[in-house]
Order: sequence, then structure tokens, then C-alpha cells
Amino acid sequence: MADHPNAELVRKGLKAFANRDMGTVGQLFADDIVWHVPGNNPLSGTYKGKDEVFGFFARLGELSGGSFKLDVHDVVGNDEHVVALVRVSGSRPDGRTLEMPVAQVFHVRDGKVVEFWGTAEDQAKADAFWS
Repeated sequence: MADHPNAELVRKGLKAFANRDMGTVGQLFADDIVWHVPGNNPLSGTYKGKDEVFGFFARLGELSGGSFKLDVHDVVGNDEHVVALVRVSGSRPDGRTLEMPVAQVFHVRDGKVVEFWGTAEDQAKADAFWS
């Protein structure tokens, strides 16, 4: 069975992100995208617009020395929402490591991602890694 078009859109974006193809990622985002990052760490907060979201992505790369990555387990979607189950991993220059499942929820409208919410399996562990 074929994926819903919105699930295909998010799969394409996740693949582009994994390949550091930010041009493709940007084409899939609405200009006024809102990106919510949970927790209590320097990356936590709400990012509004492509510039802020791409700034957040750059900070992920900086803090992890470029090691941050995600592996897709599954992606399901419908006309308004897409859920991606992924495993994130990375390391910090001081030797700290992170590997855990994360659920990502994407809101899609008119063929563009308009909002994102992420939830980590262990937010305290994620906070300790990013702090």
C-alpha cells in the first residue's frame, strides 16, 4: 500500500535532512513554519519561520560536532498530520552520547509542513545531553 502523500512529503524531508540537503528541506516547509522543541535545555523553545528553524538545525550540528543524525523507523500520515517514529543519536565533544526513540508530529497544509512537535523517550536524558 502506498503512503499518503503527506507521509511521502515528510519521508522526503527526513531523507533530505539526513543527507544535509537543506535546500530540499526548505522547499517542504511553509515560510511561517512553527517548530516546537520540548525540554529544559539550550535548544528548547519555539522557533518561528524558516530562518529560526534552520538556525536551530545549525545549532544541533554545532553542539553535536556534526554527529547528530536520525534513523527513520516508520512514517504514517493523513490529510493534516504525519507522525514519524525515529531514533536520534549523536555525541558531544566531551564524550556524552545520546541514542533514543523520538516521536515527531508534523502538521501539513497545502503540501507544506506548517508545524512540528517532537517528544523524546527520556526528556531528562535529552536535556542532559544538549545542556
